[in-house]
Amino acid sequence: MTNAAWIERARAVMPDGGFGNFEPATFIREGRGSRVWDEDGREYVDYLIGSGPMLLGHGHAEVVDAVAEQMAKGMTFFANNSAGIELAEEICRSVACAEQVRFVSSGGEADMYAIRLARAFTGRSKILKFEGGYHGMSAEAQMSLAPSSLVNFPQAVPDSAGIPDGVRGEMLIAPYNDIAYLESLLTEHGKDIAGLIIEPLQRIIPPEPGFLEAVRALCTRYGIVLIFDEIVTGFRLAYGGAQERYGVTPDLCTMGKIIGGGFAIAAVAGRKDIMRHFDKNAVGPDQWLMMIGTLSGNPVGAVAGLKTMEVLRRDGNYDRLRANGERLIAMFRKHLNAAGIAHKIVGDSVLFDILFIDREVRNYRDVVQADLQKNIRFNAALRANGVFKPMGKVYVSLALTEEDFGLTDHAIAKAAEAIG
Repeated sequence: MTNAAWIERARAVMPDGGFGNFEPATFIREGRGSRVWDEDGREYVDYLIGSGPMLLGHGHAEVVDAVAEQMAKGMTFFANNSAGIELAEEICRSVACAEQVRFVSSGGEADMYAIRLARAFTGRSKILKFEGGYHGMSAEAQMSLAPSSLVNFPQAVPDSAGIPDGVRGEMLIAPYNDIAYLESLLTEHGKDIAGLIIEPLQRIIPPEPGFLEAVRALCTRYGIVLIFDEIVTGFRLAYGGAQERYGVTPDLCTMGKIIGGGFAIAAVAGRKDIMRHFDKNAVGPDQWLMMIGTLSGNPVGAVAGLKTMEVLRRDGNYDRLRANGERLIAMFRKHLNAAGIAHKIVGDSVLFDILFIDREVRNYRDVVQADLQKNIRFNAALRANGVFKPMGKVYVSLALTEEDFGLTDHAIAKAAEAIG
């Protein structure tokens, strides 16, 4: 069946014709290694990699074998399983803040529970996040994610219908990479804030030197639970995530994507004195945070994550991942410079994007000044030349080959020519 036929079928049974994730006109039929194929059989080098989890590439043989072995034993039990405990042990060994772990099924769930934990632990109600930061689909997370109205800080702007006005009153918004503003905000509101949630690498924007360290110090000063959203950065920026990469340890972190190896597992991890609020016997019914999930810690996802993490630990893999990203960045820079196109490559070598802008990018308000239409045309030209690049991010994988780099180099040259 053709891509167009699937589009029509989807429109009949789904709002906007899709799952709500990627653009609904795109139907991927299969993925192998660094490549994906759509329903019309078109082949692409994949820089979406499932929005990040397929760091080893699609259908990695060792992961597939581990999953097949577990599936023969059972898919899910709604009870503890040994693979889930082993995965929790590996997270605690590897992630600086992780003394204990609780599994959920999605990154958005993990962020929601982390926010709730901060409130349970401190007895406070307000949450601080940074404008443009993505933390899932909860009511709190949908405040000032991508606001079209750039209001004065710390006012929150809801990004979704259906959120009660009262949620806005419990949220404070700050600009990323602006420690002076954050310090002034906490001087006024610090005693009321339960938690500060932050992507240490905000979407693609790196923290400026000293920013995360200052955030850590301020949270300690005011008794605020510092939450690193490491759904994307965990086991990607380094094996120990952004905490290892930047040398800053939060009180809690959330993880997903890579720890499930392509299956639905995410986690909240952190200090025992905070995590104990998941234990009714430890804190009593009034302090207890209920958490139930049918697929939380399911053994198929756990073995996929364990095998993925085992492969990542092998000598040289993170060096190779960074080398792949640096090679891609050099290609983008070479062809865009040759075409005389103003741009900034923003992010980390393993996760970045190209913004068509002639100014430095420090926060969300800088990002929205970039030429979005040029970015759309650039991505379309890349796809027309066999490169599958999403809006917002280039996800680098270990599966990339010399042939992939050659094809990508050609596609970038064509795309730069198309928008020059």
